[in-house]
Amino acid sequence: MRFTLLLISPPEENPTEIPTLVQLFEAGLGLFHLRKPEWTEAQLADYLRAVPAELHSRIVLHSHYALAQQYALHGLHLPARSRLTWRPSLLPAGQSLSTSFHTLAEVQQHRRRYDYVTLSPIFDSVSKAGYSSAFNLGALQKALGKLQRRADCAPQVIALGGITVDTIGAAQKVGFAGAAVLGAVWQAPDPVTAFQAIKSKIS
Repeated sequence: MRFTLLLISPPEENPTEIPTLVQLFEAGLGLFHLRKPEWTEAQLADYLRAVPAELHSRIVLHSHYALAQQYALHGLHLPARSRLTWRPSLLPAGQSLSTSFHTLAEVQQHRRRYDYVTLSPIFDSVSKAGYSSAFNLGALQKALGKLQRRADCAPQVIALGGITVDTIGAAQKVGFAGAAVLGAVWQAPDPVTAFQAIKSKIS
Protein backbone atom coordinates (compact mmCIF):
# COMPACT_ATOMS: atom_id res chain seq x y z
CA MET A 1 0.00 0.00 0.00
CA ARG A 2 1.36 3.40 -0.95
CA PHE A 3 2.01 5.89 1.87
CA THR A 4 -0.11 9.01 1.34
CA LEU A 5 0.98 12.57 2.12
CA LEU A 6 -1.86 15.03 2.75
CA LEU A 7 -1.68 18.78 3.30
CA ILE A 8 -4.05 20.77 5.52
CA SER A 9 -4.65 24.46 4.87
CA PRO A 10 -3.74 27.08 7.47
CA PRO A 11 -6.94 28.10 9.29
CA GLU A 12 -6.48 31.82 8.66
CA GLU A 13 -6.48 33.77 5.40
CA ASN A 14 -3.20 33.85 3.51
CA PRO A 15 -2.96 36.02 0.37
CA THR A 16 -0.35 33.76 -1.24
CA GLU A 17 -2.04 30.48 -0.33
CA ILE A 18 -3.79 29.66 -3.59
CA PRO A 19 -0.81 30.31 -5.91
CA THR A 20 1.33 28.28 -3.50
CA LEU A 21 -1.26 25.50 -3.44
CA VAL A 22 -1.19 25.23 -7.22
CA GLN A 23 2.60 24.93 -7.08
CA LEU A 24 2.28 22.25 -4.39
CA PHE A 25 -0.06 20.21 -6.57
CA GLU A 26 2.45 20.55 -9.40
CA ALA A 27 5.15 19.33 -6.98
CA GLY A 28 3.24 16.11 -6.31
CA LEU A 29 0.67 16.89 -3.63
CA GLY A 30 -2.09 14.31 -3.91
CA LEU A 31 -4.77 15.50 -1.51
CA PHE A 32 -5.46 18.89 0.10
CA HIS A 33 -7.73 19.42 3.11
CA LEU A 34 -9.39 22.83 3.01
CA ARG A 35 -10.00 23.77 6.64
CA LYS A 36 -11.10 27.35 7.36
CA PRO A 37 -13.28 26.99 10.50
CA GLU A 38 -14.23 30.66 10.73
CA TRP A 39 -15.05 31.17 7.05
CA THR A 40 -18.50 31.57 5.57
CA GLU A 41 -19.79 29.47 2.69
CA ALA A 42 -19.32 32.46 0.38
CA GLN A 43 -15.66 32.81 1.35
CA LEU A 44 -15.01 29.13 0.72
CA ALA A 45 -16.80 29.32 -2.62
CA ASP A 46 -14.59 32.25 -3.64
CA TYR A 47 -11.53 30.21 -2.67
CA LEU A 48 -12.64 27.21 -4.72
CA ARG A 49 -13.41 29.37 -7.75
CA ALA A 50 -9.85 30.71 -7.57
CA VAL A 51 -8.39 27.18 -7.72
CA PRO A 52 -8.17 25.67 -11.23
CA ALA A 53 -11.16 23.38 -11.77
CA GLU A 54 -8.97 20.43 -12.73
CA LEU A 55 -7.61 20.41 -9.16
CA HIS A 56 -11.00 20.33 -7.40
CA SER A 57 -11.08 16.53 -7.36
CA ARG A 58 -8.04 16.59 -5.05
CA ILE A 59 -9.62 18.82 -2.39
CA VAL A 60 -11.39 17.67 0.79
CA LEU A 61 -13.72 20.13 2.54
CA HIS A 62 -14.03 20.55 6.33
CA SER A 63 -17.19 22.69 6.43
CA HIS A 64 -20.10 24.00 4.31
CA TYR A 65 -20.43 20.59 2.72
CA ALA A 66 -22.90 21.57 0.00
CA LEU A 67 -19.93 23.05 -1.85
CA ALA A 68 -18.35 19.60 -2.19
CA GLN A 69 -20.97 18.47 -4.66
CA GLN A 70 -21.23 21.85 -6.37
CA TYR A 71 -17.49 21.90 -7.12
CA ALA A 72 -17.03 18.11 -7.53
CA LEU A 73 -14.52 17.86 -4.71
CA HIS A 74 -12.76 14.70 -3.54
CA GLY A 75 -14.71 14.42 -0.31
CA LEU A 76 -15.77 15.66 3.11
CA HIS A 77 -13.99 15.72 6.47
CA LEU A 78 -16.05 15.82 9.65
CA PRO A 79 -14.70 17.61 12.73
CA ALA A 80 -15.92 16.14 16.03
CA ARG A 81 -18.81 18.60 16.31
CA SER A 82 -20.10 17.66 12.84
CA ARG A 83 -20.11 13.91 13.58
CA LEU A 84 -23.01 14.41 16.01
CA THR A 85 -25.44 15.56 13.33
CA TRP A 86 -24.03 13.75 10.28
CA ARG A 87 -26.20 11.37 8.28
CA PRO A 88 -24.69 9.00 5.68
CA SER A 89 -27.37 10.05 3.20
CA LEU A 90 -25.72 13.50 3.05
CA LEU A 91 -22.58 12.13 1.37
CA PRO A 92 -22.60 12.69 -2.40
CA ALA A 93 -22.01 9.54 -4.44
CA GLY A 94 -18.37 8.86 -5.16
CA GLN A 95 -16.96 11.20 -2.52
CA SER A 96 -14.78 10.15 0.40
CA LEU A 97 -15.66 10.62 4.07
CA SER A 98 -13.02 11.20 6.73
CA THR A 99 -12.83 12.47 10.30
CA SER A 100 -10.36 13.26 13.11
CA PHE A 101 -9.72 11.10 16.17
CA HIS A 102 -7.42 11.45 19.17
CA THR A 103 -7.50 7.91 20.58
CA LEU A 104 -7.15 4.42 19.15
CA ALA A 105 -10.38 3.47 20.91
CA GLU A 106 -12.26 5.97 18.72
CA VAL A 107 -10.71 4.48 15.60
CA GLN A 108 -11.81 0.99 16.63
CA GLN A 109 -15.31 2.11 17.59
CA HIS A 110 -16.10 4.03 14.41
CA ARG A 111 -13.76 2.38 11.93
CA ARG A 112 -16.40 1.16 9.47
CA ARG A 113 -17.93 4.60 8.94
CA TYR A 114 -15.01 6.35 7.24
CA ASP A 115 -12.67 5.89 4.29
CA TYR A 116 -9.77 7.29 6.31
CA VAL A 117 -9.21 9.10 9.61
CA THR A 118 -6.50 11.27 11.11
CA LEU A 119 -5.06 10.33 14.49
CA SER A 120 -3.33 13.04 16.53
CA PRO A 121 -1.10 14.30 18.01
CA ILE A 122 1.48 11.69 17.00
CA PHE A 123 4.45 14.03 17.47
CA ASP A 124 4.74 17.44 19.12
CA SER A 125 2.78 19.89 16.97
CA VAL A 126 4.53 22.45 14.77
CA SER A 127 1.53 24.77 14.36
CA LYS A 128 0.00 24.52 17.88
CA ALA A 129 2.22 25.56 20.79
CA GLY A 130 2.00 23.17 23.74
CA TYR A 131 0.18 20.48 21.73
CA SER A 132 2.42 17.52 22.58
CA SER A 133 2.53 13.91 21.45
CA ALA A 134 -0.06 11.70 23.12
CA PHE A 135 1.10 8.28 21.89
CA ASN A 136 3.76 5.64 22.43
CA LEU A 137 5.08 4.69 19.00
CA GLY A 138 5.69 1.06 19.95
CA ALA A 139 2.13 0.62 21.17
CA LEU A 140 0.85 2.37 18.06
CA GLN A 141 2.79 0.04 15.80
CA LYS A 142 1.23 -3.01 17.46
CA ALA A 143 -2.29 -1.54 17.35
CA LEU A 144 -2.06 -0.48 13.71
CA GLY A 145 -0.63 -3.86 12.74
CA LYS A 146 -3.55 -5.60 14.42
CA LEU A 147 -6.04 -3.34 12.64
CA GLN A 148 -4.45 -3.95 9.26
CA ARG A 149 -4.57 -7.71 9.71
CA ARG A 150 -8.36 -7.63 9.80
CA ALA A 151 -10.02 -8.93 6.65
CA ASP A 152 -12.20 -5.81 6.55
CA CYS A 153 -9.37 -3.38 7.37
CA ALA A 154 -10.87 0.09 7.56
CA PRO A 155 -10.37 2.94 7.83
CA GLN A 156 -6.94 3.99 6.67
CA VAL A 157 -5.25 5.80 9.59
CA ILE A 158 -3.33 9.00 8.82
CA ALA A 159 -0.76 10.43 11.26
CA LEU A 160 -1.31 14.07 12.22
CA GLY A 161 0.65 16.35 14.52
CA GLY A 162 4.31 17.27 14.25
CA ILE A 163 4.87 15.76 10.81
CA THR A 164 8.19 17.15 9.56
CA VAL A 165 11.14 16.07 7.45
CA ASP A 166 12.55 14.50 10.64
CA THR A 167 9.42 12.57 11.73
CA ILE A 168 7.81 11.43 8.48
CA GLY A 169 10.02 8.32 8.37
CA ALA A 170 8.95 7.27 11.87
CA ALA A 171 5.28 7.70 10.95
CA GLN A 172 5.76 5.40 7.98
CA LYS A 173 7.70 2.84 10.04
CA VAL A 174 4.97 2.72 12.71
CA GLY A 175 2.50 1.56 10.07
CA PHE A 176 0.36 4.58 9.27
CA ALA A 177 -1.25 4.64 5.84
CA GLY A 178 -0.14 8.23 5.43
CA ALA A 179 0.58 11.52 7.15
CA ALA A 180 -1.01 14.97 7.17
CA VAL A 181 1.20 18.05 7.19
CA LEU A 182 0.37 21.62 8.19
CA GLY A 183 2.89 23.79 10.06
CA ALA A 184 6.05 22.26 8.61
CA VAL A 185 4.94 23.41 5.16
CA TRP A 186 2.97 26.61 5.68
CA GLN A 187 5.33 28.07 8.29
CA ALA A 188 8.41 27.40 6.16
CA PRO A 189 10.06 30.27 4.23
CA ASP A 190 9.43 28.28 1.03
CA PRO A 191 6.41 25.96 1.44
CA VAL A 192 7.00 24.13 -1.84
CA THR A 193 10.61 23.30 -1.02
CA ALA A 194 9.56 22.20 2.49
CA PHE A 195 6.88 19.92 1.04
CA GLN A 196 9.30 18.40 -1.45
CA ALA A 197 11.82 17.73 1.33
CA ILE A 198 9.21 15.87 3.39
CA LYS A 199 7.95 13.96 0.36
CA SER A 200 11.50 12.87 -0.51
CA LYS A 201 11.75 11.03 2.82
CA ILE A 202 8.88 8.67 1.96
CA SER A 203 10.17 5.27 0.96
